[in-house]
Amino acid sequence: MANSTSASLKLTVQATGENSGTWGQITNTNLLIVEQAIGGYDTFNLTNANRALTFSNGAVSNGKNAVIKLTGTLSTNVNVTIPDSIEKTFIVANGTSGAYTVQFKTSSGTGVTWAATDKTTKMVFSDGTNVVDTAFTDLSSDITPQLSGVLDTNGNDVIIDTGGALEDDSNNEYIKFVKTSSAVNEISVTNAATGNGPTVAATGGDTNLDLNINGKGLGRVTLGAGKIQQLAEKITIAATGTTGTVNYDVITQAVLYHTAASAGNYTVNFRGDGSNSLNNIMDTGESITVAFLTTNTGTPYYNNAVTIDGSSVTPEWSGGSAPSAGNANSVDAYTYTIIKTGDAAFTALAAQTQFA
Repeated sequence: MANSTSASLKLTVQATGENSGTWGQITNTNLLIVEQAIGGYDTFNLTNANRALTFSNGAVSNGKNAVIKLTGTLSTNVNVTIPDSIEKTFIVANGTSGAYTVQFKTSSGTGVTWAATDKTTKMVFSDGTNVVDTAFTDLSSDITPQLSGVLDTNGNDVIIDTGGALEDDSNNEYIKFVKTSSAVNEISVTNAATGNGPTVAATGGDTNLDLNINGKGLGRVTLGAGKIQQLAEKITIAATGTTGTVNYDVITQAVLYHTAASAGNYTVNFRGDGSNSLNNIMDTGESITVAFLTTNTGTPYYNNAVTIDGSSVTPEWSGGSAPSAGNANSVDAYTYTIIKTGDAAFTALAAQTQFA
């Protein structure tokens, strides 16, 4: 009976009684081929043409290696082929340069394609007809990997695409991430030992950084019990003289300063802004405190009426009575604390202070 050849690795299958005096050499070659298939590594150079890996009968061949690294500078899209009928697993690293695709396939079937900029490593297998991606090295495939222990990134970063999130075990989002192009600033979270609080801080390339915390829509940021060490309130400076009805938009600022001389007594109407009422943005049991600074010259005009969302309110004034005049050649500072006591129901506390 004559020798035969195995289908995939092309090993020499020796027949009984054959190869007298050479069977040892043939057996050693078979063992070397098996070694290639288990742990062999080879580089395979590509340039501007399709190339085929070899599977020679009874001989060590480049296509029989476990790991194949594709190298070379591409000038066009190329295919790397293996013979039809081969059944084998490969780890293939795309180490080529040049923005062109590489496909690893059988001669007549389909295969696995690396996109023009994809220089990754894939584990693939040939089923004798086509080459298939196992997706073992690709966490974005349609699988849900689960950890059996703690994930240690070993000092490396975790990349999350824009819009990606960390989710709970019901697939609800804990934290969602949104990318800013060319970002240089970020937040850092630092834990703390006993007796100290953890820190969430703005960090990055810039020297002086704000930390922006925003509610959604008309929602506000709620802080628990604690202290505020540094606080800056937003101010609107308007080079106009106060007169008529002044709409005070509390969403826009906490301090409104009119720097030109007042032209008459005036009503201050408190609202959220031009699209939102104060009643709409405040909950019952909440208060806001704002300041309105007006400039008087020789004729001292003053705030003689207060409305909220267009409805008249009579404030409780500091000192027990409402002002009857402003202060000449001064900046008059009015402070208002507005407390929502019910739906469209407010208590207002007010004070006038002269600065000259």
